[in-house]
Amino acid sequence: MKKQKNIKSFLGIAIGLIVLNIVGNYFFHRFDLTSDKRYTLSETTKAIVGKVDEPVFIEVYLEGNFPAEIRKLQTESKQLLEEFNAYNSNINFIFIDPLADENVAVQMAEQLFANGMKPINISVNDKGKQSQEMVFPWAVATQGDKNAKIQLLKNAMAASTEDKITSSVQHLEYAITEAIVKVTTEKSKKIAVIKGIGELNDVYIADFLRTLKDRYFIAQFTLDSVAVNPQKTLKELQGYDLAIIAKPTKPFNEKQIQVLDQFVMNGGKSLWMLDQVQADMDSLYNPAGEMLVYGKDQTLGEMLFKYGIRVNFDLVKDEIGSPIKLAVGQQGSETVYETFNWKFAPYVISESNHPIVKNIDAVKFDFANSIDTLKNNIKKTVLLASSPYATKVGTPSIVSLSATIQEKTDPNQLKPKQTIPLAVLLEGNFTSVYKNRVVPFKTDHYLTEGKSTKMIVISDGDVVKNQLDQEYQPMELGYDKWTNTLYGNKEFLINAVNYLLDDNGLINLRTKEVKLPLLDKEKVYANYNYIRSVIVALPLLVLIFFGIVFIYLRKKKYTK
Repeated sequence: MKKQKNIKSFLGIAIGLIVLNIVGNYFFHRFDLTSDKRYTLSETTKAIVGKVDEPVFIEVYLEGNFPAEIRKLQTESKQLLEEFNAYNSNINFIFIDPLADENVAVQMAEQLFANGMKPINISVNDKGKQSQEMVFPWAVATQGDKNAKIQLLKNAMAASTEDKITSSVQHLEYAITEAIVKVTTEKSKKIAVIKGIGELNDVYIADFLRTLKDRYFIAQFTLDSVAVNPQKTLKELQGYDLAIIAKPTKPFNEKQIQVLDQFVMNGGKSLWMLDQVQADMDSLYNPAGEMLVYGKDQTLGEMLFKYGIRVNFDLVKDEIGSPIKLAVGQQGSETVYETFNWKFAPYVISESNHPIVKNIDAVKFDFANSIDTLKNNIKKTVLLASSPYATKVGTPSIVSLSATIQEKTDPNQLKPKQTIPLAVLLEGNFTSVYKNRVVPFKTDHYLTEGKSTKMIVISDGDVVKNQLDQEYQPMELGYDKWTNTLYGNKEFLINAVNYLLDDNGLINLRTKEVKLPLLDKEKVYANYNYIRSVIVALPLLVLIFFGIVFIYLRKKKYTK
């Protein structure tokens, strides 16, 4: 009887498992039990990944002996990639240690570094021995001859390791999906870099343009041809999706303004990086250490005013400035340098949740101007602003290098004020600056009320300027070689372009919130002996308890 009962139970379980497997082949579902649903792919990601019909291979260079924080990033990356693979089996991934083979480790490290994948050094505790290990927190997505880098660990200045990991995990879905877009879709959007208005030299915006080329077509577009054939110039510019105006120094004439205005009216996107005051650091490095700063009228004021914004002829002086290194003397044959707070270079930390600036590193401005937003039907979003401890310096005036760095500020006298906008997003249907006015030239399909579009106005032309190395080659945008500091300028501007040209809403993935249950090290250190005792002793006590109960029950059963 008992044997038959066991056979029936076995058959029942076997049949149940078979049925479950058959059903599972037709109905597949993964359950995300996390409170923040961080392993649930967004609808935007699903729409993009669902269209991938050829294999994409993702190599992740996060394999090895890591401390807990890096292991957390490794685990989160692996689990999220499993979700990508589960949704579309064409998304394949592998975790590898690029330095595993000691014979080629140096060559591999040099190759990764040359490809823009910078390593980090971490301390590894192996059986009580501390050692330094080089880690490349990067991945590369490949399809055919296309590849795209994926930065897994965000380099947030002044942030703790835990905060960096949290910020990086929040960024993972966007970073992976963006890389998949780069390798699986053909470039279609076209960007015009406006020339002929005394703009920054190409070598100073090279890193910005080089990064944009991975996803967009980029071409120079000169406004000089307006003088010969403005209608043709306008028609050609309307063939682009975005116009970038980077630090113009020459005034715009009326025909050039009409070309740009009608480009906006017809739905063209634009990114304006403007200086309304003549001021730069090179002019300060003179024997007197002083320079005259003065407003420069680029004749754009009326057009921007019509759009709902005004860039003022002043300078923003912020108590929370960026560091600057200056020579202060000689020690033997060596020059001695000291670091000072340079208040005319605001160190701007984003307080906005907008996808362009959420979770980006601090952005460095240089002689920025204040921006006023005006009331009209255009939606305006302040992306970046000064600290509450900033003031406006009118022009013309004298800026002194020594007086500024030696200026003493009493913290007790500082009173927080309203922040000063430095970068503003405008969205809506703009009104032409030439409405109810005589136009400089006649053109077909002239619009006084524009189609829906977007633009970003930044009150600093140098925000896009990269430095040059000793061989006069462009360095990474946002990197300051004098203080060895990497700012968030590049991420901010790339996000800005992606937002302006993003049709599928991919940029909105940057607003994803993730709450990681990271270990509180301070509490661990405060209760180290207690926690160690619990970890070591509790499992042994539980094991002894169950052993005693098992022996007692066994004796009770067999002594009857």
